[in-house]
Amino acid sequence: MRAVQWSLLLAVGCAATLDDVCTAAYVKAALPLDVLEGITIDTSSILVSATTNYSSASSDFFPAATFDYCGVQLAYSHDGIDNDQVLLMFWLPTPENFANRYLSTGGGGMAINSGNGSLPGGVMYGAVAGATDGGFGSFETNEDDVFLLANGTINYEALYMFGYKAHHEMSVIGKQFTRNFFDMADDTKLYAYYQGCSEGGREGWSQIQRYDDWDGAVVGAPAFRFGFQQVMHLWSNTVEQTLDYYPPPCELEKILNMTLAACDPLDGKTDGVVSRTDLCGLHYDISKTIGEPYYCAASSGSPGGPAKRQIGGSPPSTPTQTGNVTAKGVAVAKEIIAGMKDSNGRQVYLSYQPSAAFDDAGTTFNNETDSWELDVSGIGADWVARYLNLRNTSDLSLDGVTYDTLKDWIYEGWQKYEDVLQTTWPDLSIYHGGGGKVLHVHGESDFSVPAASSVRYWESVRSVMYPNLTYAEGADALIEWYRLYLVPGAGHCSPSTEQPNGPFPQTTLAVLIDWVEKNVAPSTLPGTVLSGSEKGTQWEICVWPLRPLWSNNGTKFECVYDETSINAWHWDLDSWDLPVY
Repeated sequence: MRAVQWSLLLAVGCAATLDDVCTAAYVKAALPLDVLEGITIDTSSILVSATTNYSSASSDFFPAATFDYCGVQLAYSHDGIDNDQVLLMFWLPTPENFANRYLSTGGGGMAINSGNGSLPGGVMYGAVAGATDGGFGSFETNEDDVFLLANGTINYEALYMFGYKAHHEMSVIGKQFTRNFFDMADDTKLYAYYQGCSEGGREGWSQIQRYDDWDGAVVGAPAFRFGFQQVMHLWSNTVEQTLDYYPPPCELEKILNMTLAACDPLDGKTDGVVSRTDLCGLHYDISKTIGEPYYCAASSGSPGGPAKRQIGGSPPSTPTQTGNVTAKGVAVAKEIIAGMKDSNGRQVYLSYQPSAAFDDAGTTFNNETDSWELDVSGIGADWVARYLNLRNTSDLSLDGVTYDTLKDWIYEGWQKYEDVLQTTWPDLSIYHGGGGKVLHVHGESDFSVPAASSVRYWESVRSVMYPNLTYAEGADALIEWYRLYLVPGAGHCSPSTEQPNGPFPQTTLAVLIDWVEKNVAPSTLPGTVLSGSEKGTQWEICVWPLRPLWSNNGTKFECVYDETSINAWHWDLDSWDLPVY
């Protein structure tokens, strides 16, 4: 029916329009009903709507655009599973704007999608863009809402859909649906892409490590190494509890601001951006902040403890904060930056760069005792309470929790979810063998997922896939198809509020498209200042392992190989007998 509809349009000399193809009947005829064994598409579930002159606002990951599109929602189920329904959402460009492209998009936090918020980033480039609800009940339902069937009983279908199944199924269905909808000939190439950040970055890697569904992927600040990453959110809290000091947020903010000011010029240019956090860690001692005065005005907000930025919500009300940076405050900050250790002083996990905000260390003010108190990271608490203890709650007490407790939690999560959530398999032979390309970006000042986490994974892939080559030879071989870019000054999946003049790679998908389709490999990645006094300024972002450096009073830019600085990114996690990829 679909081919007949399209052929009739061509036969009468008419180019297909949005109105011609954006109908329930046409979409139904285009559904790939037999594309995956064990999956049944519900042809009665189709919702179709045409939208014209849609204005998409500028985003951190794509520029503003105006376009027409056909919105489609449909459902499918897995044969043999009762009450099973997975929703897919696709935005399809008009026939005249379709550029033989398909894009899968990811989520964030514990969400497998970003609603329709990421879909414009595909349509503006002539791609069909898709999102999945993972089978969790709606596009607004997070995986942790359905992870447990009851206390102690895991919903394994939801777990594995979140881990990697849902995105694979969407890609297979979405690509064939795209081919059918636009009546692509069998020998016509459909380019398939992915874009996602944070949890969406992990979701991207879950596919790259298993399949060759995509020709290229943009993965940002991936929250992989899940067993480590989620417990890492509790590290700052445990440091404060262990050292018995709960710094006012303004004190940590003062330490951060003085660090930024001191480390800004280390890259050869004073511009409000710390581009060389490695040099900052090597050459700046935050003990210099002891005794410095700080002041923050009172603020109004929600009651209760601080809302962590990785969870969302409004910040709490705080009183006026004034005082001087204490030795105890600096001790807390130093311990956090030094990374997680066990009781014997061995390194358990890496940490944030010294230019990152201390979000995990946020404390809450108790009006009754007139003091600052512990405020447990929401996402860290949810992980331990729900995914390790298997209790349907996000509440967690850190009473009696030690550094060794954190290590035990990491090991438990690592073992329990190694095959589904850890997502650090370093052998990418399947994806690479299919010709896939990867652009991996990570803000150097990320406060939620440490930038060193991405460096560690890139190095793991290099050492596993090119074990017989020298470091330089292996790096050269890897960047032929997998490139990592550390974004100066950027926070978690966005520019940093503390370094607003830093760049962000807003057009990375366009760069990837040129790499895949035209073989234009990006030596540097273009970045744009999206806020601050330098808004609109263009930057070049260096490909790892090269590092940025300015000379001639900040007028000459180059990407340099600095072995001492590179080594500063390599953490010796000697607390483990197993390799940590």
